[in-house]
Amino acid sequence: MTIRPLLAAAGILLCAGLHPGAAQTPAIKVGVLTDMSGPYASVTGKGTVEAAKLAAEDFEKAFPGRKVEIVSADHQNKPDVALSLARKWYDVDGVSAIAELTTSAIALAAQKLAEDKNKIVLISGAGSSDLTGKSCSRNGFHWTYDTFALANGTGRAIMQQGAKKWFFVTVDYAFGAALEKDVTQAVKAMGGEVIGGVKHPLNTPDFSSFLLQAQASKADVIGLANAGNDLVNTIKQGNEFGIGGNQRMAALLVYINDVHALGLEKAKNVYLTTGFYWDMNDATRTWSKRFHDRVGAMPSMAQAGVYSAVTHYLKAVQRAGTDEAQAVSRAMKDMKVEDFFAQGGKVREDGRMVHDMYLVRVKEPSQSKGPWDYYELVRTIKGDDAFRPMADGGCPLVQAK
Repeated sequence: MTIRPLLAAAGILLCAGLHPGAAQTPAIKVGVLTDMSGPYASVTGKGTVEAAKLAAEDFEKAFPGRKVEIVSADHQNKPDVALSLARKWYDVDGVSAIAELTTSAIALAAQKLAEDKNKIVLISGAGSSDLTGKSCSRNGFHWTYDTFALANGTGRAIMQQGAKKWFFVTVDYAFGAALEKDVTQAVKAMGGEVIGGVKHPLNTPDFSSFLLQAQASKADVIGLANAGNDLVNTIKQGNEFGIGGNQRMAALLVYINDVHALGLEKAKNVYLTTGFYWDMNDATRTWSKRFHDRVGAMPSMAQAGVYSAVTHYLKAVQRAGTDEAQAVSRAMKDMKVEDFFAQGGKVREDGRMVHDMYLVRVKEPSQSKGPWDYYELVRTIKGDDAFRPMADGGCPLVQAK
């Protein structure tokens, strides 16, 4: 070979940003599969994509030379659409992990697919405690909250205030069923009773018939086992029906975006359980300001949870030296979760990330000092108390040990 072709080959390598013999480390590809246009768009949606991008940027700064690619899509709250997108990402596009997932029906299906494909799912918005119970997986990680933690926080707090008889207004899919089941167990364990309930379709504009049944039940508490736009509309229409006085509505899954949409006058004095609040400390405030600058709103717990889950996943890939799912899964469970979202968080064998939860009260308008100043901390619920004991969940991974 002459000198001229050798020089040409070297020039090609230099133009490509490489040196002879160098191997380029492939980018880590993470997909964010979320609700961009439906009832949960404000609490997940664009904000979860931006949260994942922030995690990627921070990881790249911490590990120069490593690249992360974030892809995103709208699953339209349809499991078949979600699974079609997930298969393409896994099989064709080289995605090694999918984050967020929004609804329990989608998360349960996606977790099974990830197990079949030996990939990872990082669940933030979906709530069913079955994800780390009977449907647990070595490939699935449930990050932000679950229905057991909500029941253990909000449900118990309302019972302690003397409300004993419950009637549920429940969204008719896996999340609503799981939340109603877990709250029912908490109510009965504390000497209360459930005297009835009604189910409504997802994304319902008119709750009048459901609320009339709840009002006629004479229950002390109308437990709202729904979320997002459904929850906001239920509360607004419940106020129009004059529900109050001796009968109260208990919102069992509330995001800060819901409070923002309702306004403090309608949401004041509501007790709720959350895995995150932007104004807890300097670290939460600093990250939330970065988020707000991009999205124009303070982060929901689901959006903050996506940042934390993606960050932990990327660190595990770096530690394992591969994106092979089982190696990464083991690294994720071996490492503590240390970030603004969770201090000393731990990932259990069933995939549950255990961290502190917070019982808060929504402030009255006169108590708020400015935009998004909505919560007063009532108490911190330690992680081991907030989440269901691993031995009680029915996870086959645990039972096999």
